[in-house]
Amino acid sequence: MQYNLASLQPALPEIFLLTAACLILVIDLFLTERTRLLTYGLALATLIGAIGLTLIGAGPEREILFDGSFVRDPMSDVLKTGLLLIALFAFVYAKDYLRGQGILRGEYYALGLFAVLGMMVMISANSFLTVYLGLELLALCLYALVAFNRDSDSGAEAAMKYFVLGALASGMLLYGISMVYGATGQLVLPEVAAVIASGKADQTVLVFGLVFIVIGVSFKFGAVPFHMWVPDVYHGAPTAVTLFLGSAPKIAAFALAIRLLVDGMGGLLAQWQDMLVILAVLSMALGNLVAIAQTNIKRMLAYSTISHVGFIFLGLLAGSDKGYAAAMFYAIVYALTAAGGFGVIAMLSRKGFDAENIHDLKGLNDRSPWLAFMMLLILFSMAGVPPTVGFFAKLFVLDAVISIDMVWLAAVAVFFSIIGAFYYIRVVKVMYFDKPIDSAPLVASMDARVMMSVNGLAVLGLGLFPAALLGVCRAAFGA
Repeated sequence: MQYNLASLQPALPEIFLLTAACLILVIDLFLTERTRLLTYGLALATLIGAIGLTLIGAGPEREILFDGSFVRDPMSDVLKTGLLLIALFAFVYAKDYLRGQGILRGEYYALGLFAVLGMMVMISANSFLTVYLGLELLALCLYALVAFNRDSDSGAEAAMKYFVLGALASGMLLYGISMVYGATGQLVLPEVAAVIASGKADQTVLVFGLVFIVIGVSFKFGAVPFHMWVPDVYHGAPTAVTLFLGSAPKIAAFALAIRLLVDGMGGLLAQWQDMLVILAVLSMALGNLVAIAQTNIKRMLAYSTISHVGFIFLGLLAGSDKGYAAAMFYAIVYALTAAGGFGVIAMLSRKGFDAENIHDLKGLNDRSPWLAFMMLLILFSMAGVPPTVGFFAKLFVLDAVISIDMVWLAAVAVFFSIIGAFYYIRVVKVMYFDKPIDSAPLVASMDARVMMSVNGLAVLGLGLFPAALLGVCRAAFGA
């Protein structure tokens, strides 16, 4: 098949990102410590350029290229734009932290860009092969990023654990894919769905493969009982890596679930719906209960992530366009709040000091009322307190669950949300009512302050006017 520039239009953001990341990797070799910020600037310019190309190529129609292995559709447009914006936030927040810790190296931004590329490939995957290609590109970059600080023993330990468990999960996912391929004889997801709908494939083999695929997806999300890597990796990795790892990949994981379970195996909804119900309840229960006992804020937010994954699964298991749109809304909102939360922790760190414990936030309102208010908005959003956007994210997901007559599941979700509000409010109490134990001035660059303001106010603004983002999410699924 012959390709020209016009036919490659849907894949231009990925092509541009790949080219720019390779150039940045080469340019960084010739930079000194004094000129290292050039890599940072080029990385931001690359993300902004990719956002522009994504928006230019956006449209309501569905475009297929590369022999059916790549798709551009309204869902991919929304998720890619959200992903690139979250990565932009993460890169800005990371700069001051990396410089303060003496680890401002170009590899962080190069690996981050390649990870973003892997996520974009996952979002547009229309074949089992493309799914796996994007997933492994993302995973390999994240393994390297977790071990980014070569002098950190905890980082090396976290990276080893992440690598071993990630390899196991990838193997299970690949095994599941091979089983489904064996049963259907197809790799392209719509063709897999057509064979399943025809009833010609062996159901036993299909369900067997489905189980392994769900395990692989659950690991990438960090759902219970495949969550064991999340707290250790979040804690052990440098905060600059944790804020990237804890935000943007959640959008890609949502896309992975949609492509595999909905686009490819939607005919087996009854089977994977039951699996997701169990995973959702376990994730919400364990995540919220264990988070209460944490004194390290990175571990607390890690267990918080696990509980939020349960809510995303609630939207997915609804099995309707309304539910998928609600889950997409939740994934984007969570990525935004997670980037802001870890961004605040990164801004509290300085040379020779890494803010990791909850007591490091004591008296933050006295030290920086602006930063404390931003963190307040982010924590309230995670807890689902109105008028922040997190409240509506939870509401839309619960509405989707109730619409399929699973009122008991919605009640369980509300119960664990109320429990989860405790540890968020505890941090707010520490920030506003405790005396500061650290009198060192907070030093943050202007770009980080501006981005944090945008981040916090976006959490409030989207809460006051949620219809715009919800409308975009529903339009992506035709809901």
